Amino acid sequence: MLRALQLTKHYGNFTALDHLDLEVENGEIFCLLGANGAGKTTTINLFMGFIEASAGQAYIDELVVRPGDAKIKQRIGYIPENVMLYPELSGLQNLAYLSQLSGKKYNKTQLSNFLQQASLQAEAIHQPVAQYSKGMRQKVGIALALAKKASALFLDEPTSGLDPLASNEFSNLLQQLSQRGVSILMVTHDLFRAKEVANRVGIMKAGQLVEVLDANAVSHSELERIYVETISAPLLAVGA
Repeated sequence: MLRALQLTKHYGNFTALDHLDLEVENGEIFCLLGANGAGKTTTINLFMGFIEASAGQAYIDELVVRPGDAKIKQRIGYIPENVMLYPELSGLQNLAYLSQLSGKKYNKTQLSNFLQQASLQAEAIHQPVAQYSKGMRQKVGIALALAKKASALFLDEPTSGLDPLASNEFSNLLQQLSQRGVSILMVTHDLFRAKEVANRVGIMKAGQLVEVLDANAVSHSELERIYVETISAPLLAVGA
C-alpha cells in the first residue's frame, strides 16, 4: 500500500507539492492527471526516495520512505517514459544484471519466464535491446518489477509514444500486476488510457490533488469534461 500524509515539497519559494494526502491500496491502479508542473512527477520522486520531502511523509507498506533506503528500493519498480537499458545486451542479460543489482539472482530459465510473463516475444529475449521497440523495452521494465517481487510500481508517462495496440497490451500487463496485489501509481496525460486501466483517477493542479474520481463511475467524455473544467478553474474555486 502507498500512503502520503501532508506530503510537501518546496524549492525555494516554489511549492511543487502542497500537503498531499493519498492512499493507494494493494492491487489498486491510481492514475494522476494534470498539466506539466502540476506536481505529478514530484509525487513519484518523493515516494521513490529520489528527493527528500520538505514536510509530511510518504509510506510504502507502512515503511517510511527515506532517500537511499535499501528496504524501500527492494519493494518498488519504476518505469519512466523511456526505460534505460544497455543496448548492446539482450533483454535477458539486462534483466539478469538489473535484478542482481536489486539483490535478486535467477537462472536463465527463471529470467526467461519473467520476460515471457511480461509478454516479450520469445524470439526477442536473446536479441540486443538496441533492436527493441519502445513497447518491448517497457516489457523488460515490467519483467524487472516481477523479478524484484515489487509491491509498488511507479510509472511516469509509460505509454507515451506507444501505438494503440502496444498501449493496450501494456495496460493489460498493469492489470495483471494489480491482480497480484501490486499497488500502482501512474502519471499520464492520456485520459483515455487512465479511464481504461485505473481504479481511480486523480487530477493535480499547482501541486494539489484537487479531484479524485472512480474510473468506473465516469465515461470517457465525462472524464475529459471534468478534467478541462478542473484545470481551467481558479485554484481556490476548485471543489468549492
